[in-house]
Amino acid sequence: MAKKQFKAESKRLLELMINSIYTNKEIFLRELVSNASDALDKRHYLSLTDQNYHVDDKDLKITITRDKENRQLIIEDTGIGMNKDELEKNLGTIARSGSAEFRDSLEKAEKNVDIIGQFGVGFYSAFMVAKRIVVESRGAREDQAYSWTSSGEDGYVISEIDKPETGTRITLDLKDDTEEEKYSEYLEEYKIRELIRKYSDYVRYPIQMMVTKSVPDPTDKDKTIDTQEMETLNSMIPLWKKNKNEIKPEEYNEFYKSNFNDWEDPQKVIHYNVEGNISYTALLFIPGRTPYNFYYQDFEPGLKLYSHNVFIMDKVKDLLPDHFRFVQGLVDSDDLSLNISREILQQDRQVKLIAKSIEKKIQKALEDMLKDDRKEYEKFFDNFGLNLKYGIYKDYGIHKEQLQDLILFHSSKDGSYVTLKEYTDRMKEGQKDIYYAAGKSIDEIERMPAMAKLKDKGYEVLYFLDERDEFVSSIMQKYGDHEFKSINKGDLDLDTEDEKKEKEKKQEENKDMLAAMKDALGDKVKEVRISSRLKDDPVCVVADEGVSLEMEKYMAQDPLNPNKVKAVKILEINPDHPVFAKLQKVYADDKDALKSYAEVLFDQALLIQGLPIDNPEEYARKIADLLVKA
Repeated sequence: MAKKQFKAESKRLLELMINSIYTNKEIFLRELVSNASDALDKRHYLSLTDQNYHVDDKDLKITITRDKENRQLIIEDTGIGMNKDELEKNLGTIARSGSAEFRDSLEKAEKNVDIIGQFGVGFYSAFMVAKRIVVESRGAREDQAYSWTSSGEDGYVISEIDKPETGTRITLDLKDDTEEEKYSEYLEEYKIRELIRKYSDYVRYPIQMMVTKSVPDPTDKDKTIDTQEMETLNSMIPLWKKNKNEIKPEEYNEFYKSNFNDWEDPQKVIHYNVEGNISYTALLFIPGRTPYNFYYQDFEPGLKLYSHNVFIMDKVKDLLPDHFRFVQGLVDSDDLSLNISREILQQDRQVKLIAKSIEKKIQKALEDMLKDDRKEYEKFFDNFGLNLKYGIYKDYGIHKEQLQDLILFHSSKDGSYVTLKEYTDRMKEGQKDIYYAAGKSIDEIERMPAMAKLKDKGYEVLYFLDERDEFVSSIMQKYGDHEFKSINKGDLDLDTEDEKKEKEKKQEENKDMLAAMKDALGDKVKEVRISSRLKDDPVCVVADEGVSLEMEKYMAQDPLNPNKVKAVKILEINPDHPVFAKLQKVYADDKDALKSYAEVLFDQALLIQGLPIDNPEEYARKIADLLVKA
């Protein structure tokens, strides 16, 4: 048959693997055994749900054969098998190939990134040790078997073959040994035994291999003879069914990495059993990093579902709430029917009970981490805090009470993270509101005109550094009895009674000048007024109630917001700044000249706030004119 070519990304990945970009080559056996285990799960499930394809459990197994003479390692399973189309789909392309993220990230592979775990392409890892691979497979429902043969980058061939048994046999022609790499080591009994114990001991089907055993010589009791016998190399107890006190951290780590396509250890493991009205075992993992596609549509959340130790389905979204969708893992329950479908799953009362229980367990685990290991929690929040915030404002805040104590913000206290409870517990006596400032960075917020006054008065300010933070605060509205208040919005009410009286006096004394400035600016501002929030700066622009200045900036970048919703702006002037005295003099001497001053100060306030001005060239010209007249 004609040779077919790999997809462009697949070909690039094979090139990288063949040229040894990934140093931990032994991982290939874990990947092939995991694939074989998945195929056995599927055949077991088919056997239980369709009597036409019944198979005895004792016939479900994985066999490893070492052919030293021909330098071949053979991994064979009696699983579900593949038909021609499945061989093409599963081995001719790479999961998620074609995506921009994949193409961009391939360059990282040059730096020894574990692209196997990163992209879920475990089968291709075999090309790190093999110069040629032959996959022979017959699907459980098929009469015809097929082979898939490839030497790597040059493509592959699919052919009809004779294979009477259902299942898959993979033959690896190992590469020749070099000074750096001894590929023949993978034909040694001790090495295979070591790798199976290290990576695949939990696989619940027997992994068998012909091994050499020394037994007493029946003709001479003082001697032994070597004999060959088939031995099961793994314990076959699913990891989640073992007593967690007997499981080593590295076993959890290897299980997670081999089953959930990650190359880093999980940050946290949640392993527990529940017995009662609904009984189940859960093995859950909080990843140690944000998956590269976590915030893209192709990310599929959900847990693996088992019943009676039998794999039922993957990526069950109904077992996880959206706000905890970063959790990976599995659930095994003997109380669920083996015939449960995705449609039935959504209506099943027991599944809903399990999901609610899992949600509470994850919630408790995060609360404990926040309380007992702050450093680890902050690392977790850096990875997945955005998803918790999304959970607060999703569905109109139905989960805000549940999640509000799990979110963190940087603050003006020392720049470190703070919870809302910590903030309110140390609020200044008499403080009513939770003050926040939204910006792209801490430095930008620190430069805001209002910050100096707030710091002088001893108020802590939360830094809203993510564009979604204001959405979160608007949905929450308040934490306890304290409302959220932007330092660049409305009236901060920071003054003492004496300061308020002084401000009102100055407002009244200068009302005509302020009104003239308002007229000069027209509909650009709602009002020009004396400020109580400024210390060192001459002016600032703040938003009236409604859309904030940061929200205006965010909306301006949204192509789906053609009307460009804008904040209602107020220009505030610092009465204690020399500029104010200059304005009073200009207004007294030449009222017409006040217009240019008002326009320049308004543009200056916009620039300080990070907002665009209408006409930069005119602004520069007016500055020059005023300097000449000064």
